[in-house]
Amino acid sequence: MSRLDGKTALITGSVQGIGLAIAEALATAGARIGLHGLAGPDQVAAATAKLQRAGAPEVRFFDADMSDTAAIDAMMDAVVAWGGADILVNNAGIQRTVSFAQATPEIWNAVLAVNLSGAFHTMRRALPLMAEKGYGRVVNIASVHGLVASVNKAPYVASKFGLVGMSRVAALEYAAAGNKAAGGVTVNCICPGWTETAIIEPQIAQRAAAHGGDRAAGIADLLAEKQPSQRTSDPSEIGALALWLCAPIAHNVTGTAIPIDGGWTVQ
Repeated sequence: MSRLDGKTALITGSVQGIGLAIAEALATAGARIGLHGLAGPDQVAAATAKLQRAGAPEVRFFDADMSDTAAIDAMMDAVVAWGGADILVNNAGIQRTVSFAQATPEIWNAVLAVNLSGAFHTMRRALPLMAEKGYGRVVNIASVHGLVASVNKAPYVASKFGLVGMSRVAALEYAAAGNKAAGGVTVNCICPGWTETAIIEPQIAQRAAAHGGDRAAGIADLLAEKQPSQRTSDPSEIGALALWLCAPIAHNVTGTAIPIDGGWTVQ
């Protein structure tokens, strides 16, 4: 039911963390994988080998700067020449933890460019071709910060709220594309809470410093503040949900923003 043989998936920011976990999940279902990120040859080779072992029949690497519209267009041209993206996962993102008083125009523009505009530019290229085929999946990795706010994260929260809103517009515009048998075209967001990835390391370090350098205590401090389950998520859990959303059976699941957050956003 969740096989993706013959499908091509482009996952931005997929050389590590959540993006790589999603790529691996899609690879296990037989999808060709468009690997993407800003990485050196060794990291790319390691990620490629991992995806091939998982079952990807083909892996190609793209290194487009997601803050550069021309670079994104060039990448999407190359993906079209490769057969086009049946599945697009916008996972590439950056975060700056900074107060309003300390936020500079450069920080604001950098975060919005990658997290929001980058996703817009991949979607505007991919969705029309998905509609022509009658099957397409866009899975945008937002955050709990696309649903609720936190202090010192104005650029990041704005970008993720914008990503959720933009995804809902796209879901409406493409809701009638395709049919049940083909799988239709859907656009959804996954909104992770605290997940074991590199992006939260600066916040862990900050909390750990307040506990004499104890990393475990720093993580516990983060969880106690926000995540009622008191458990972090593993990237593979986000990958499993992304895989299900890409299956034909999920043809009527569109426009959602699904949290994986241990109860954070229901408080």
